[in-house]
Amino acid sequence: MTAVPSPSAEIPVIELDPTAADHHGEAARLRAAGPVVRVVLPGGVRAWAVTTHALVEELVRHPDVSKDYRNWTAVKTGELADDNPIIGMIKVDNLVTADGAEHTRLRRPIIGQFTRKRVQDMVPAITAAATTLVDALPTTEVVDLRAHFAAQLPLQVICELLGVPDDQKARLRHLVDAIFRTDTTAEEVVQVQAEIPRLLGDLIRARADAPGDDLTSALIGVHAADPAALSAEELAGTLWVLLTAGHETTISLISNAVRAMLTHPEQLDAALAAEDPWPAVVAETLRWDAPIGNFPARYPLEDLTIGGVTIPAGDAVIAPYTAVNRDPAHHGADADRFDHAREQRGDLAFGAGRHSCPGSHLAEVEARIALAVLFDRHPKMTLAVPADDLPPVPSLFTNSVAALPVRLTP
Repeated sequence: MTAVPSPSAEIPVIELDPTAADHHGEAARLRAAGPVVRVVLPGGVRAWAVTTHALVEELVRHPDVSKDYRNWTAVKTGELADDNPIIGMIKVDNLVTADGAEHTRLRRPIIGQFTRKRVQDMVPAITAAATTLVDALPTTEVVDLRAHFAAQLPLQVICELLGVPDDQKARLRHLVDAIFRTDTTAEEVVQVQAEIPRLLGDLIRARADAPGDDLTSALIGVHAADPAALSAEELAGTLWVLLTAGHETTISLISNAVRAMLTHPEQLDAALAAEDPWPAVVAETLRWDAPIGNFPARYPLEDLTIGGVTIPAGDAVIAPYTAVNRDPAHHGADADRFDHAREQRGDLAFGAGRHSCPGSHLAEVEARIALAVLFDRHPKMTLAVPADDLPPVPSLFTNSVAALPVRLTP
């Protein structure tokens, strides 16, 4: 992260690193810079970041702050180009970028189908899938646990939930990985953005021709029954947010939880000695090492004064969850310390307010099962490289490792 000359001595301007080479160091420097700072995104596009838990809570609940990217001046002027690597996380048309009644209307079909009961009914299948994946781990001395386990379980679960054919899983994974990464070239960005609607069209046609007991078929049914409730474009947008958020964050959550356990052996020992430690481990991982580092974006509809700083209407404001979830004012003086026994005070890993993630329960359940199955089978697992040598996912958005090499046995 590089300091950039600021037009105002009171408000630092900080350039975010799109390769995430020092993600937590960057988050700490954001907190140290102040409660409201200017940030520079890829392409030299400027935005704001609020760095305290209290201010993010205030921001996401403010009635004059929009989620619709069309309200961002940089979009209106073309400053945010369509080949910018952040475009796939900004210019999307679904419930994530909808406001007010439109957001409620688009969220309703998901809430109606994506229920806690449905998730609980999935527990046996998730457990069986996790067990099969652990059984199939390579017998080599060093295993990339992200590639062979953490990435496979959430992908399998979301594809089964949404009825994605097996031969489309690799295609889906490539596209989702590409939109979260911020080291992609302009050419790659354009190619990915063109391929996404083709993937969604293929999925919708496949499930329309052969409906099943899956969410895609159910949402197609909602559209067919009342196109005013869910148009064809909104159907595709809804599926895309489920496919992306429905497994990318869980991959990182599982990876980050395993990394936390292996870099805190005393915490692992305590967990293995407890009856059911994994809900607490998952909760602390979500706080201490949130799977989403920086979440875009909100746009004030009028000049907004927050934290003593006035943000002009039409500017973008991001929530740096990695920084906020270690805010000592909210989580205590030891917020930088991983401790799964701590009393949780509420984190923002899955957002807050009306736009909180509707699939958070599924992610938490998957992570708990994954950890339970993995550490039951391999309680003496260790990292195969020093923690500082683990490569990050090159992303402003995803906070995790691109590979997790471990030794399953000492």
